[in-house]
Amino acid sequence: MIHGPCGIHNMNCPCMIDKRCSKKFPKRFRDTTSVDSEGFPLYRRRDCGSFVLKSGVKLDNRSVVPYNKTLLKRYQAHINVEWCNQAGSIKYLFIYINKGPDRTTLSVRQSQNENDNDEAVDEIKQYYDCRYLSACEASWRIYSFDINYRYPSVMRLPFHLPGQQQIVYGANDDFDDVLNKPSVASSMFLSWMKRNEPDEEARKLNYVEFPTQYVWKYKDRCWQPRIKGTSLGRIHSVPPSLGEAYFLRILLNKVKGPRSFEEIRTVNGHVYPTFRAACYARGLLDDDAEYIEAIKEASHSGSGYYLRNLFATMLMSNTLSRPDYVWENSWRYLSDDILYRHRNSTGLSLNEDQIKNLTLCEIEKYLLRNNSTLRNFTSMPYPDDDSVSSVNNLLINEELAYDKDNLQNEFHNLLNSLTAEQRSVFDNIISVVRNKKGGVFFVYGYGGTGKTFLWKTLSASLRSKGQIVLNVASSGIASLLLSGGRTAHSRFRIPLNLNEDSICSINPDSDIAYLLRKTTLIIWDEAPMVHIHAFEALDRTLKDILTNESETNSQLPFAGKVIVFGGDFRQILPVVPNGSRQDIVNSSISSSYIWQKCKVLKLTKNMRLTLGSQASDIEQTKIFAQWLLDLGEGKVGGSNDGEATIDIPNDLLIADSPDPISDLINFVYPSIVDNSKQPNFFQERAILAPKNDVVQEINDRLLSIFPGDEKEFLSSDSICQSEYVNDTVDESLYSPDFLNGLKVSGLPNHKLVLKVGVPVMLLRNLDQKSGLCNGTRLRVISLYNHVIEAEVISGSNIGNRTFIPRIALTPSNKRIPFKFQRRQFPLALCFAMTINKSQGQSLSRVGLFLKQPVFTHGQLYVALSRVKSRQGLKLLIVDKDNRVTNITSNVVYKEIFTNL
Repeated sequence: MIHGPCGIHNMNCPCMIDKRCSKKFPKRFRDTTSVDSEGFPLYRRRDCGSFVLKSGVKLDNRSVVPYNKTLLKRYQAHINVEWCNQAGSIKYLFIYINKGPDRTTLSVRQSQNENDNDEAVDEIKQYYDCRYLSACEASWRIYSFDINYRYPSVMRLPFHLPGQQQIVYGANDDFDDVLNKPSVASSMFLSWMKRNEPDEEARKLNYVEFPTQYVWKYKDRCWQPRIKGTSLGRIHSVPPSLGEAYFLRILLNKVKGPRSFEEIRTVNGHVYPTFRAACYARGLLDDDAEYIEAIKEASHSGSGYYLRNLFATMLMSNTLSRPDYVWENSWRYLSDDILYRHRNSTGLSLNEDQIKNLTLCEIEKYLLRNNSTLRNFTSMPYPDDDSVSSVNNLLINEELAYDKDNLQNEFHNLLNSLTAEQRSVFDNIISVVRNKKGGVFFVYGYGGTGKTFLWKTLSASLRSKGQIVLNVASSGIASLLLSGGRTAHSRFRIPLNLNEDSICSINPDSDIAYLLRKTTLIIWDEAPMVHIHAFEALDRTLKDILTNESETNSQLPFAGKVIVFGGDFRQILPVVPNGSRQDIVNSSISSSYIWQKCKVLKLTKNMRLTLGSQASDIEQTKIFAQWLLDLGEGKVGGSNDGEATIDIPNDLLIADSPDPISDLINFVYPSIVDNSKQPNFFQERAILAPKNDVVQEINDRLLSIFPGDEKEFLSSDSICQSEYVNDTVDESLYSPDFLNGLKVSGLPNHKLVLKVGVPVMLLRNLDQKSGLCNGTRLRVISLYNHVIEAEVISGSNIGNRTFIPRIALTPSNKRIPFKFQRRQFPLALCFAMTINKSQGQSLSRVGLFLKQPVFTHGQLYVALSRVKSRQGLKLLIVDKDNRVTNITSNVVYKEIFTNL
């Protein structure tokens, strides 16, 4: 089969869209067949000189449509067969059957008939969210025909640590009666081991293989041999942060026929004390020598304080296979300053055990403030010192440790500085807090209207009276601007992979639950960028935790807690992978049942652009601010329904030149070679782009001209051991070369090339208290073989130094049909960054490179509103032919403003 001719030979061909072939013909010549980054095949196309004439045009192998010769001849139709190498390929076969009713968003507008009255139309309020059922689908459902089926059946296999099986009981059940139920001692997992005791055939199978030969009888709570049919077993996935449960899951894929937990931990006749130790004995975990070397390297320039933080970071990243081994081989470096400090304070000497104990105390304090503890690492020693506070005391004490007198004075100063608009919002919220009847607010205001100033005032007002205020934000960068700020996910233990039934990982008897009971006010900034499921998960969790205090709490949103959300719906909405416009809008907080009980308070006065401006500049800045708002609401570019073509003012554009990219770089980073050693040079400068590939292109170009020697760091990539069943995985399917070539958003590349002095961005939360969170920008100070020393250049901790080790990172991208682990420094160059990453950052010099237009709601608004003045902004826009232009696209989903 031959495609075309199209392109310049036939511009009227149906495949031609915007003067280009929508099917991307002709393809390139290729010597071999390969797979692209999305998992699709790139077929071999030999340049052998052969061609055919079609409509008088010579077409060669580049125009051949992939086909299956046998099927083509048999059915006289184009049928192509491709290898399904990812879950998305398989799902595509069923998407039109299982996606549910067609869904669209309609905008109802008045007729354009001249005889109609010219009445004002509120476009925002006339959006309707609709579903459509065709007659044939409606009939199919009315007659209750099968919508789907599954073959073979897949059985989910639960497992648990000793004595930690789940128990279901009613609110009024007696605990003794519940614990004496036979089902408690006969969970599916325990019954599997019990079946292995008398059955020799059963002992030939591991847990995953068991459902192929045995059937679980729910009524009898036992496994019985399978008589007919078949079933596949799947153990549900658990993250490495769960510790022993993660290592138990690895072993369940390996160990056949165990009759007890001790047999699972047995390797070559030796019973190991932990599942982690058993995994290491089986050779399933990496060696930790690299991390010992990293601590030794860091000791050349870092004190014991920094080294202890480094060790704690390694622990929290769940990277160490044997934490106790690393501790025993590095504790002398970690305790470098302990003896000196103790002698200065007490004048007494310490023996070796006392030094170790004090060092462990310091590590424990670091872990506690990051929601962890040494008790999570069973092989690590625990300090026996009364000065180490429990998690409960630490969480409460941390929130009550503010100086009330200083806060009282600060509060009066802040209160007197509020505008009338801010004071009205403040009074609304405080009155509800005093009534203690609960309430939900959303403070809606664009950047510069003083939301952060308002949060500070609310916090000071209540904390000065000894009350607890929890300040959280949707992103790490935004949380750094809040007093005592944390990310919402870390504070409330919100799962990373959410669904409509998710709850937070908070036990009602836990210390974080006790903190939530004592909390007076919760402030959640940048709320519109978080998925709706996160808010509803917190709502369900608080109702579960606080219902015991009062039955009425279950009827109130967030169980009667006062929660204030804040943000700007003009900015980027929740990211929904491959989601449609409707999916993105419906994932926003304004589509939740919570929104119906939420009171919207608005801030409209811009304090940022006029603050400190000259009188002559105030009018110009007001015009620029209004233009940004109109852009964010989709009012620029004429009448449109979500995507508009707009003209950018000439004074904001990079002019056409032989090398416009160099002009953009020189605008953002003037004389970069001469200024590269200035510590403050990179603090408020960045080049932005919509997509990662363009960001990578700019970063590589700037790195090449940056002075200094390059140092290359290569990652160690492997399939997670929890994915292996026995040892039957074909290594050739997921070779190291294949894994090294995977580029996943949020994950560092296999090859990381850096120079001393370059700006980098942190890709993981390491220590939020010290400002080390996802999105924090740093400047490289020293490059060692196993550790990198860097200095913070953004947020509220500018100037702080830290050591960053290589850690094991596992992507959460669902498009990848397997779990793999990349051991690499969690860093990326950030001369340039994506627009999404820049949200929440305030910069003085921004260059926006639009090689392709923005592709989702709010991206252009976010990029242009990062700057403090119009003079700090320049855009470089190129069209499909790589020519400089002043025209680009703006995407705004106007229905998001409906309920405001």
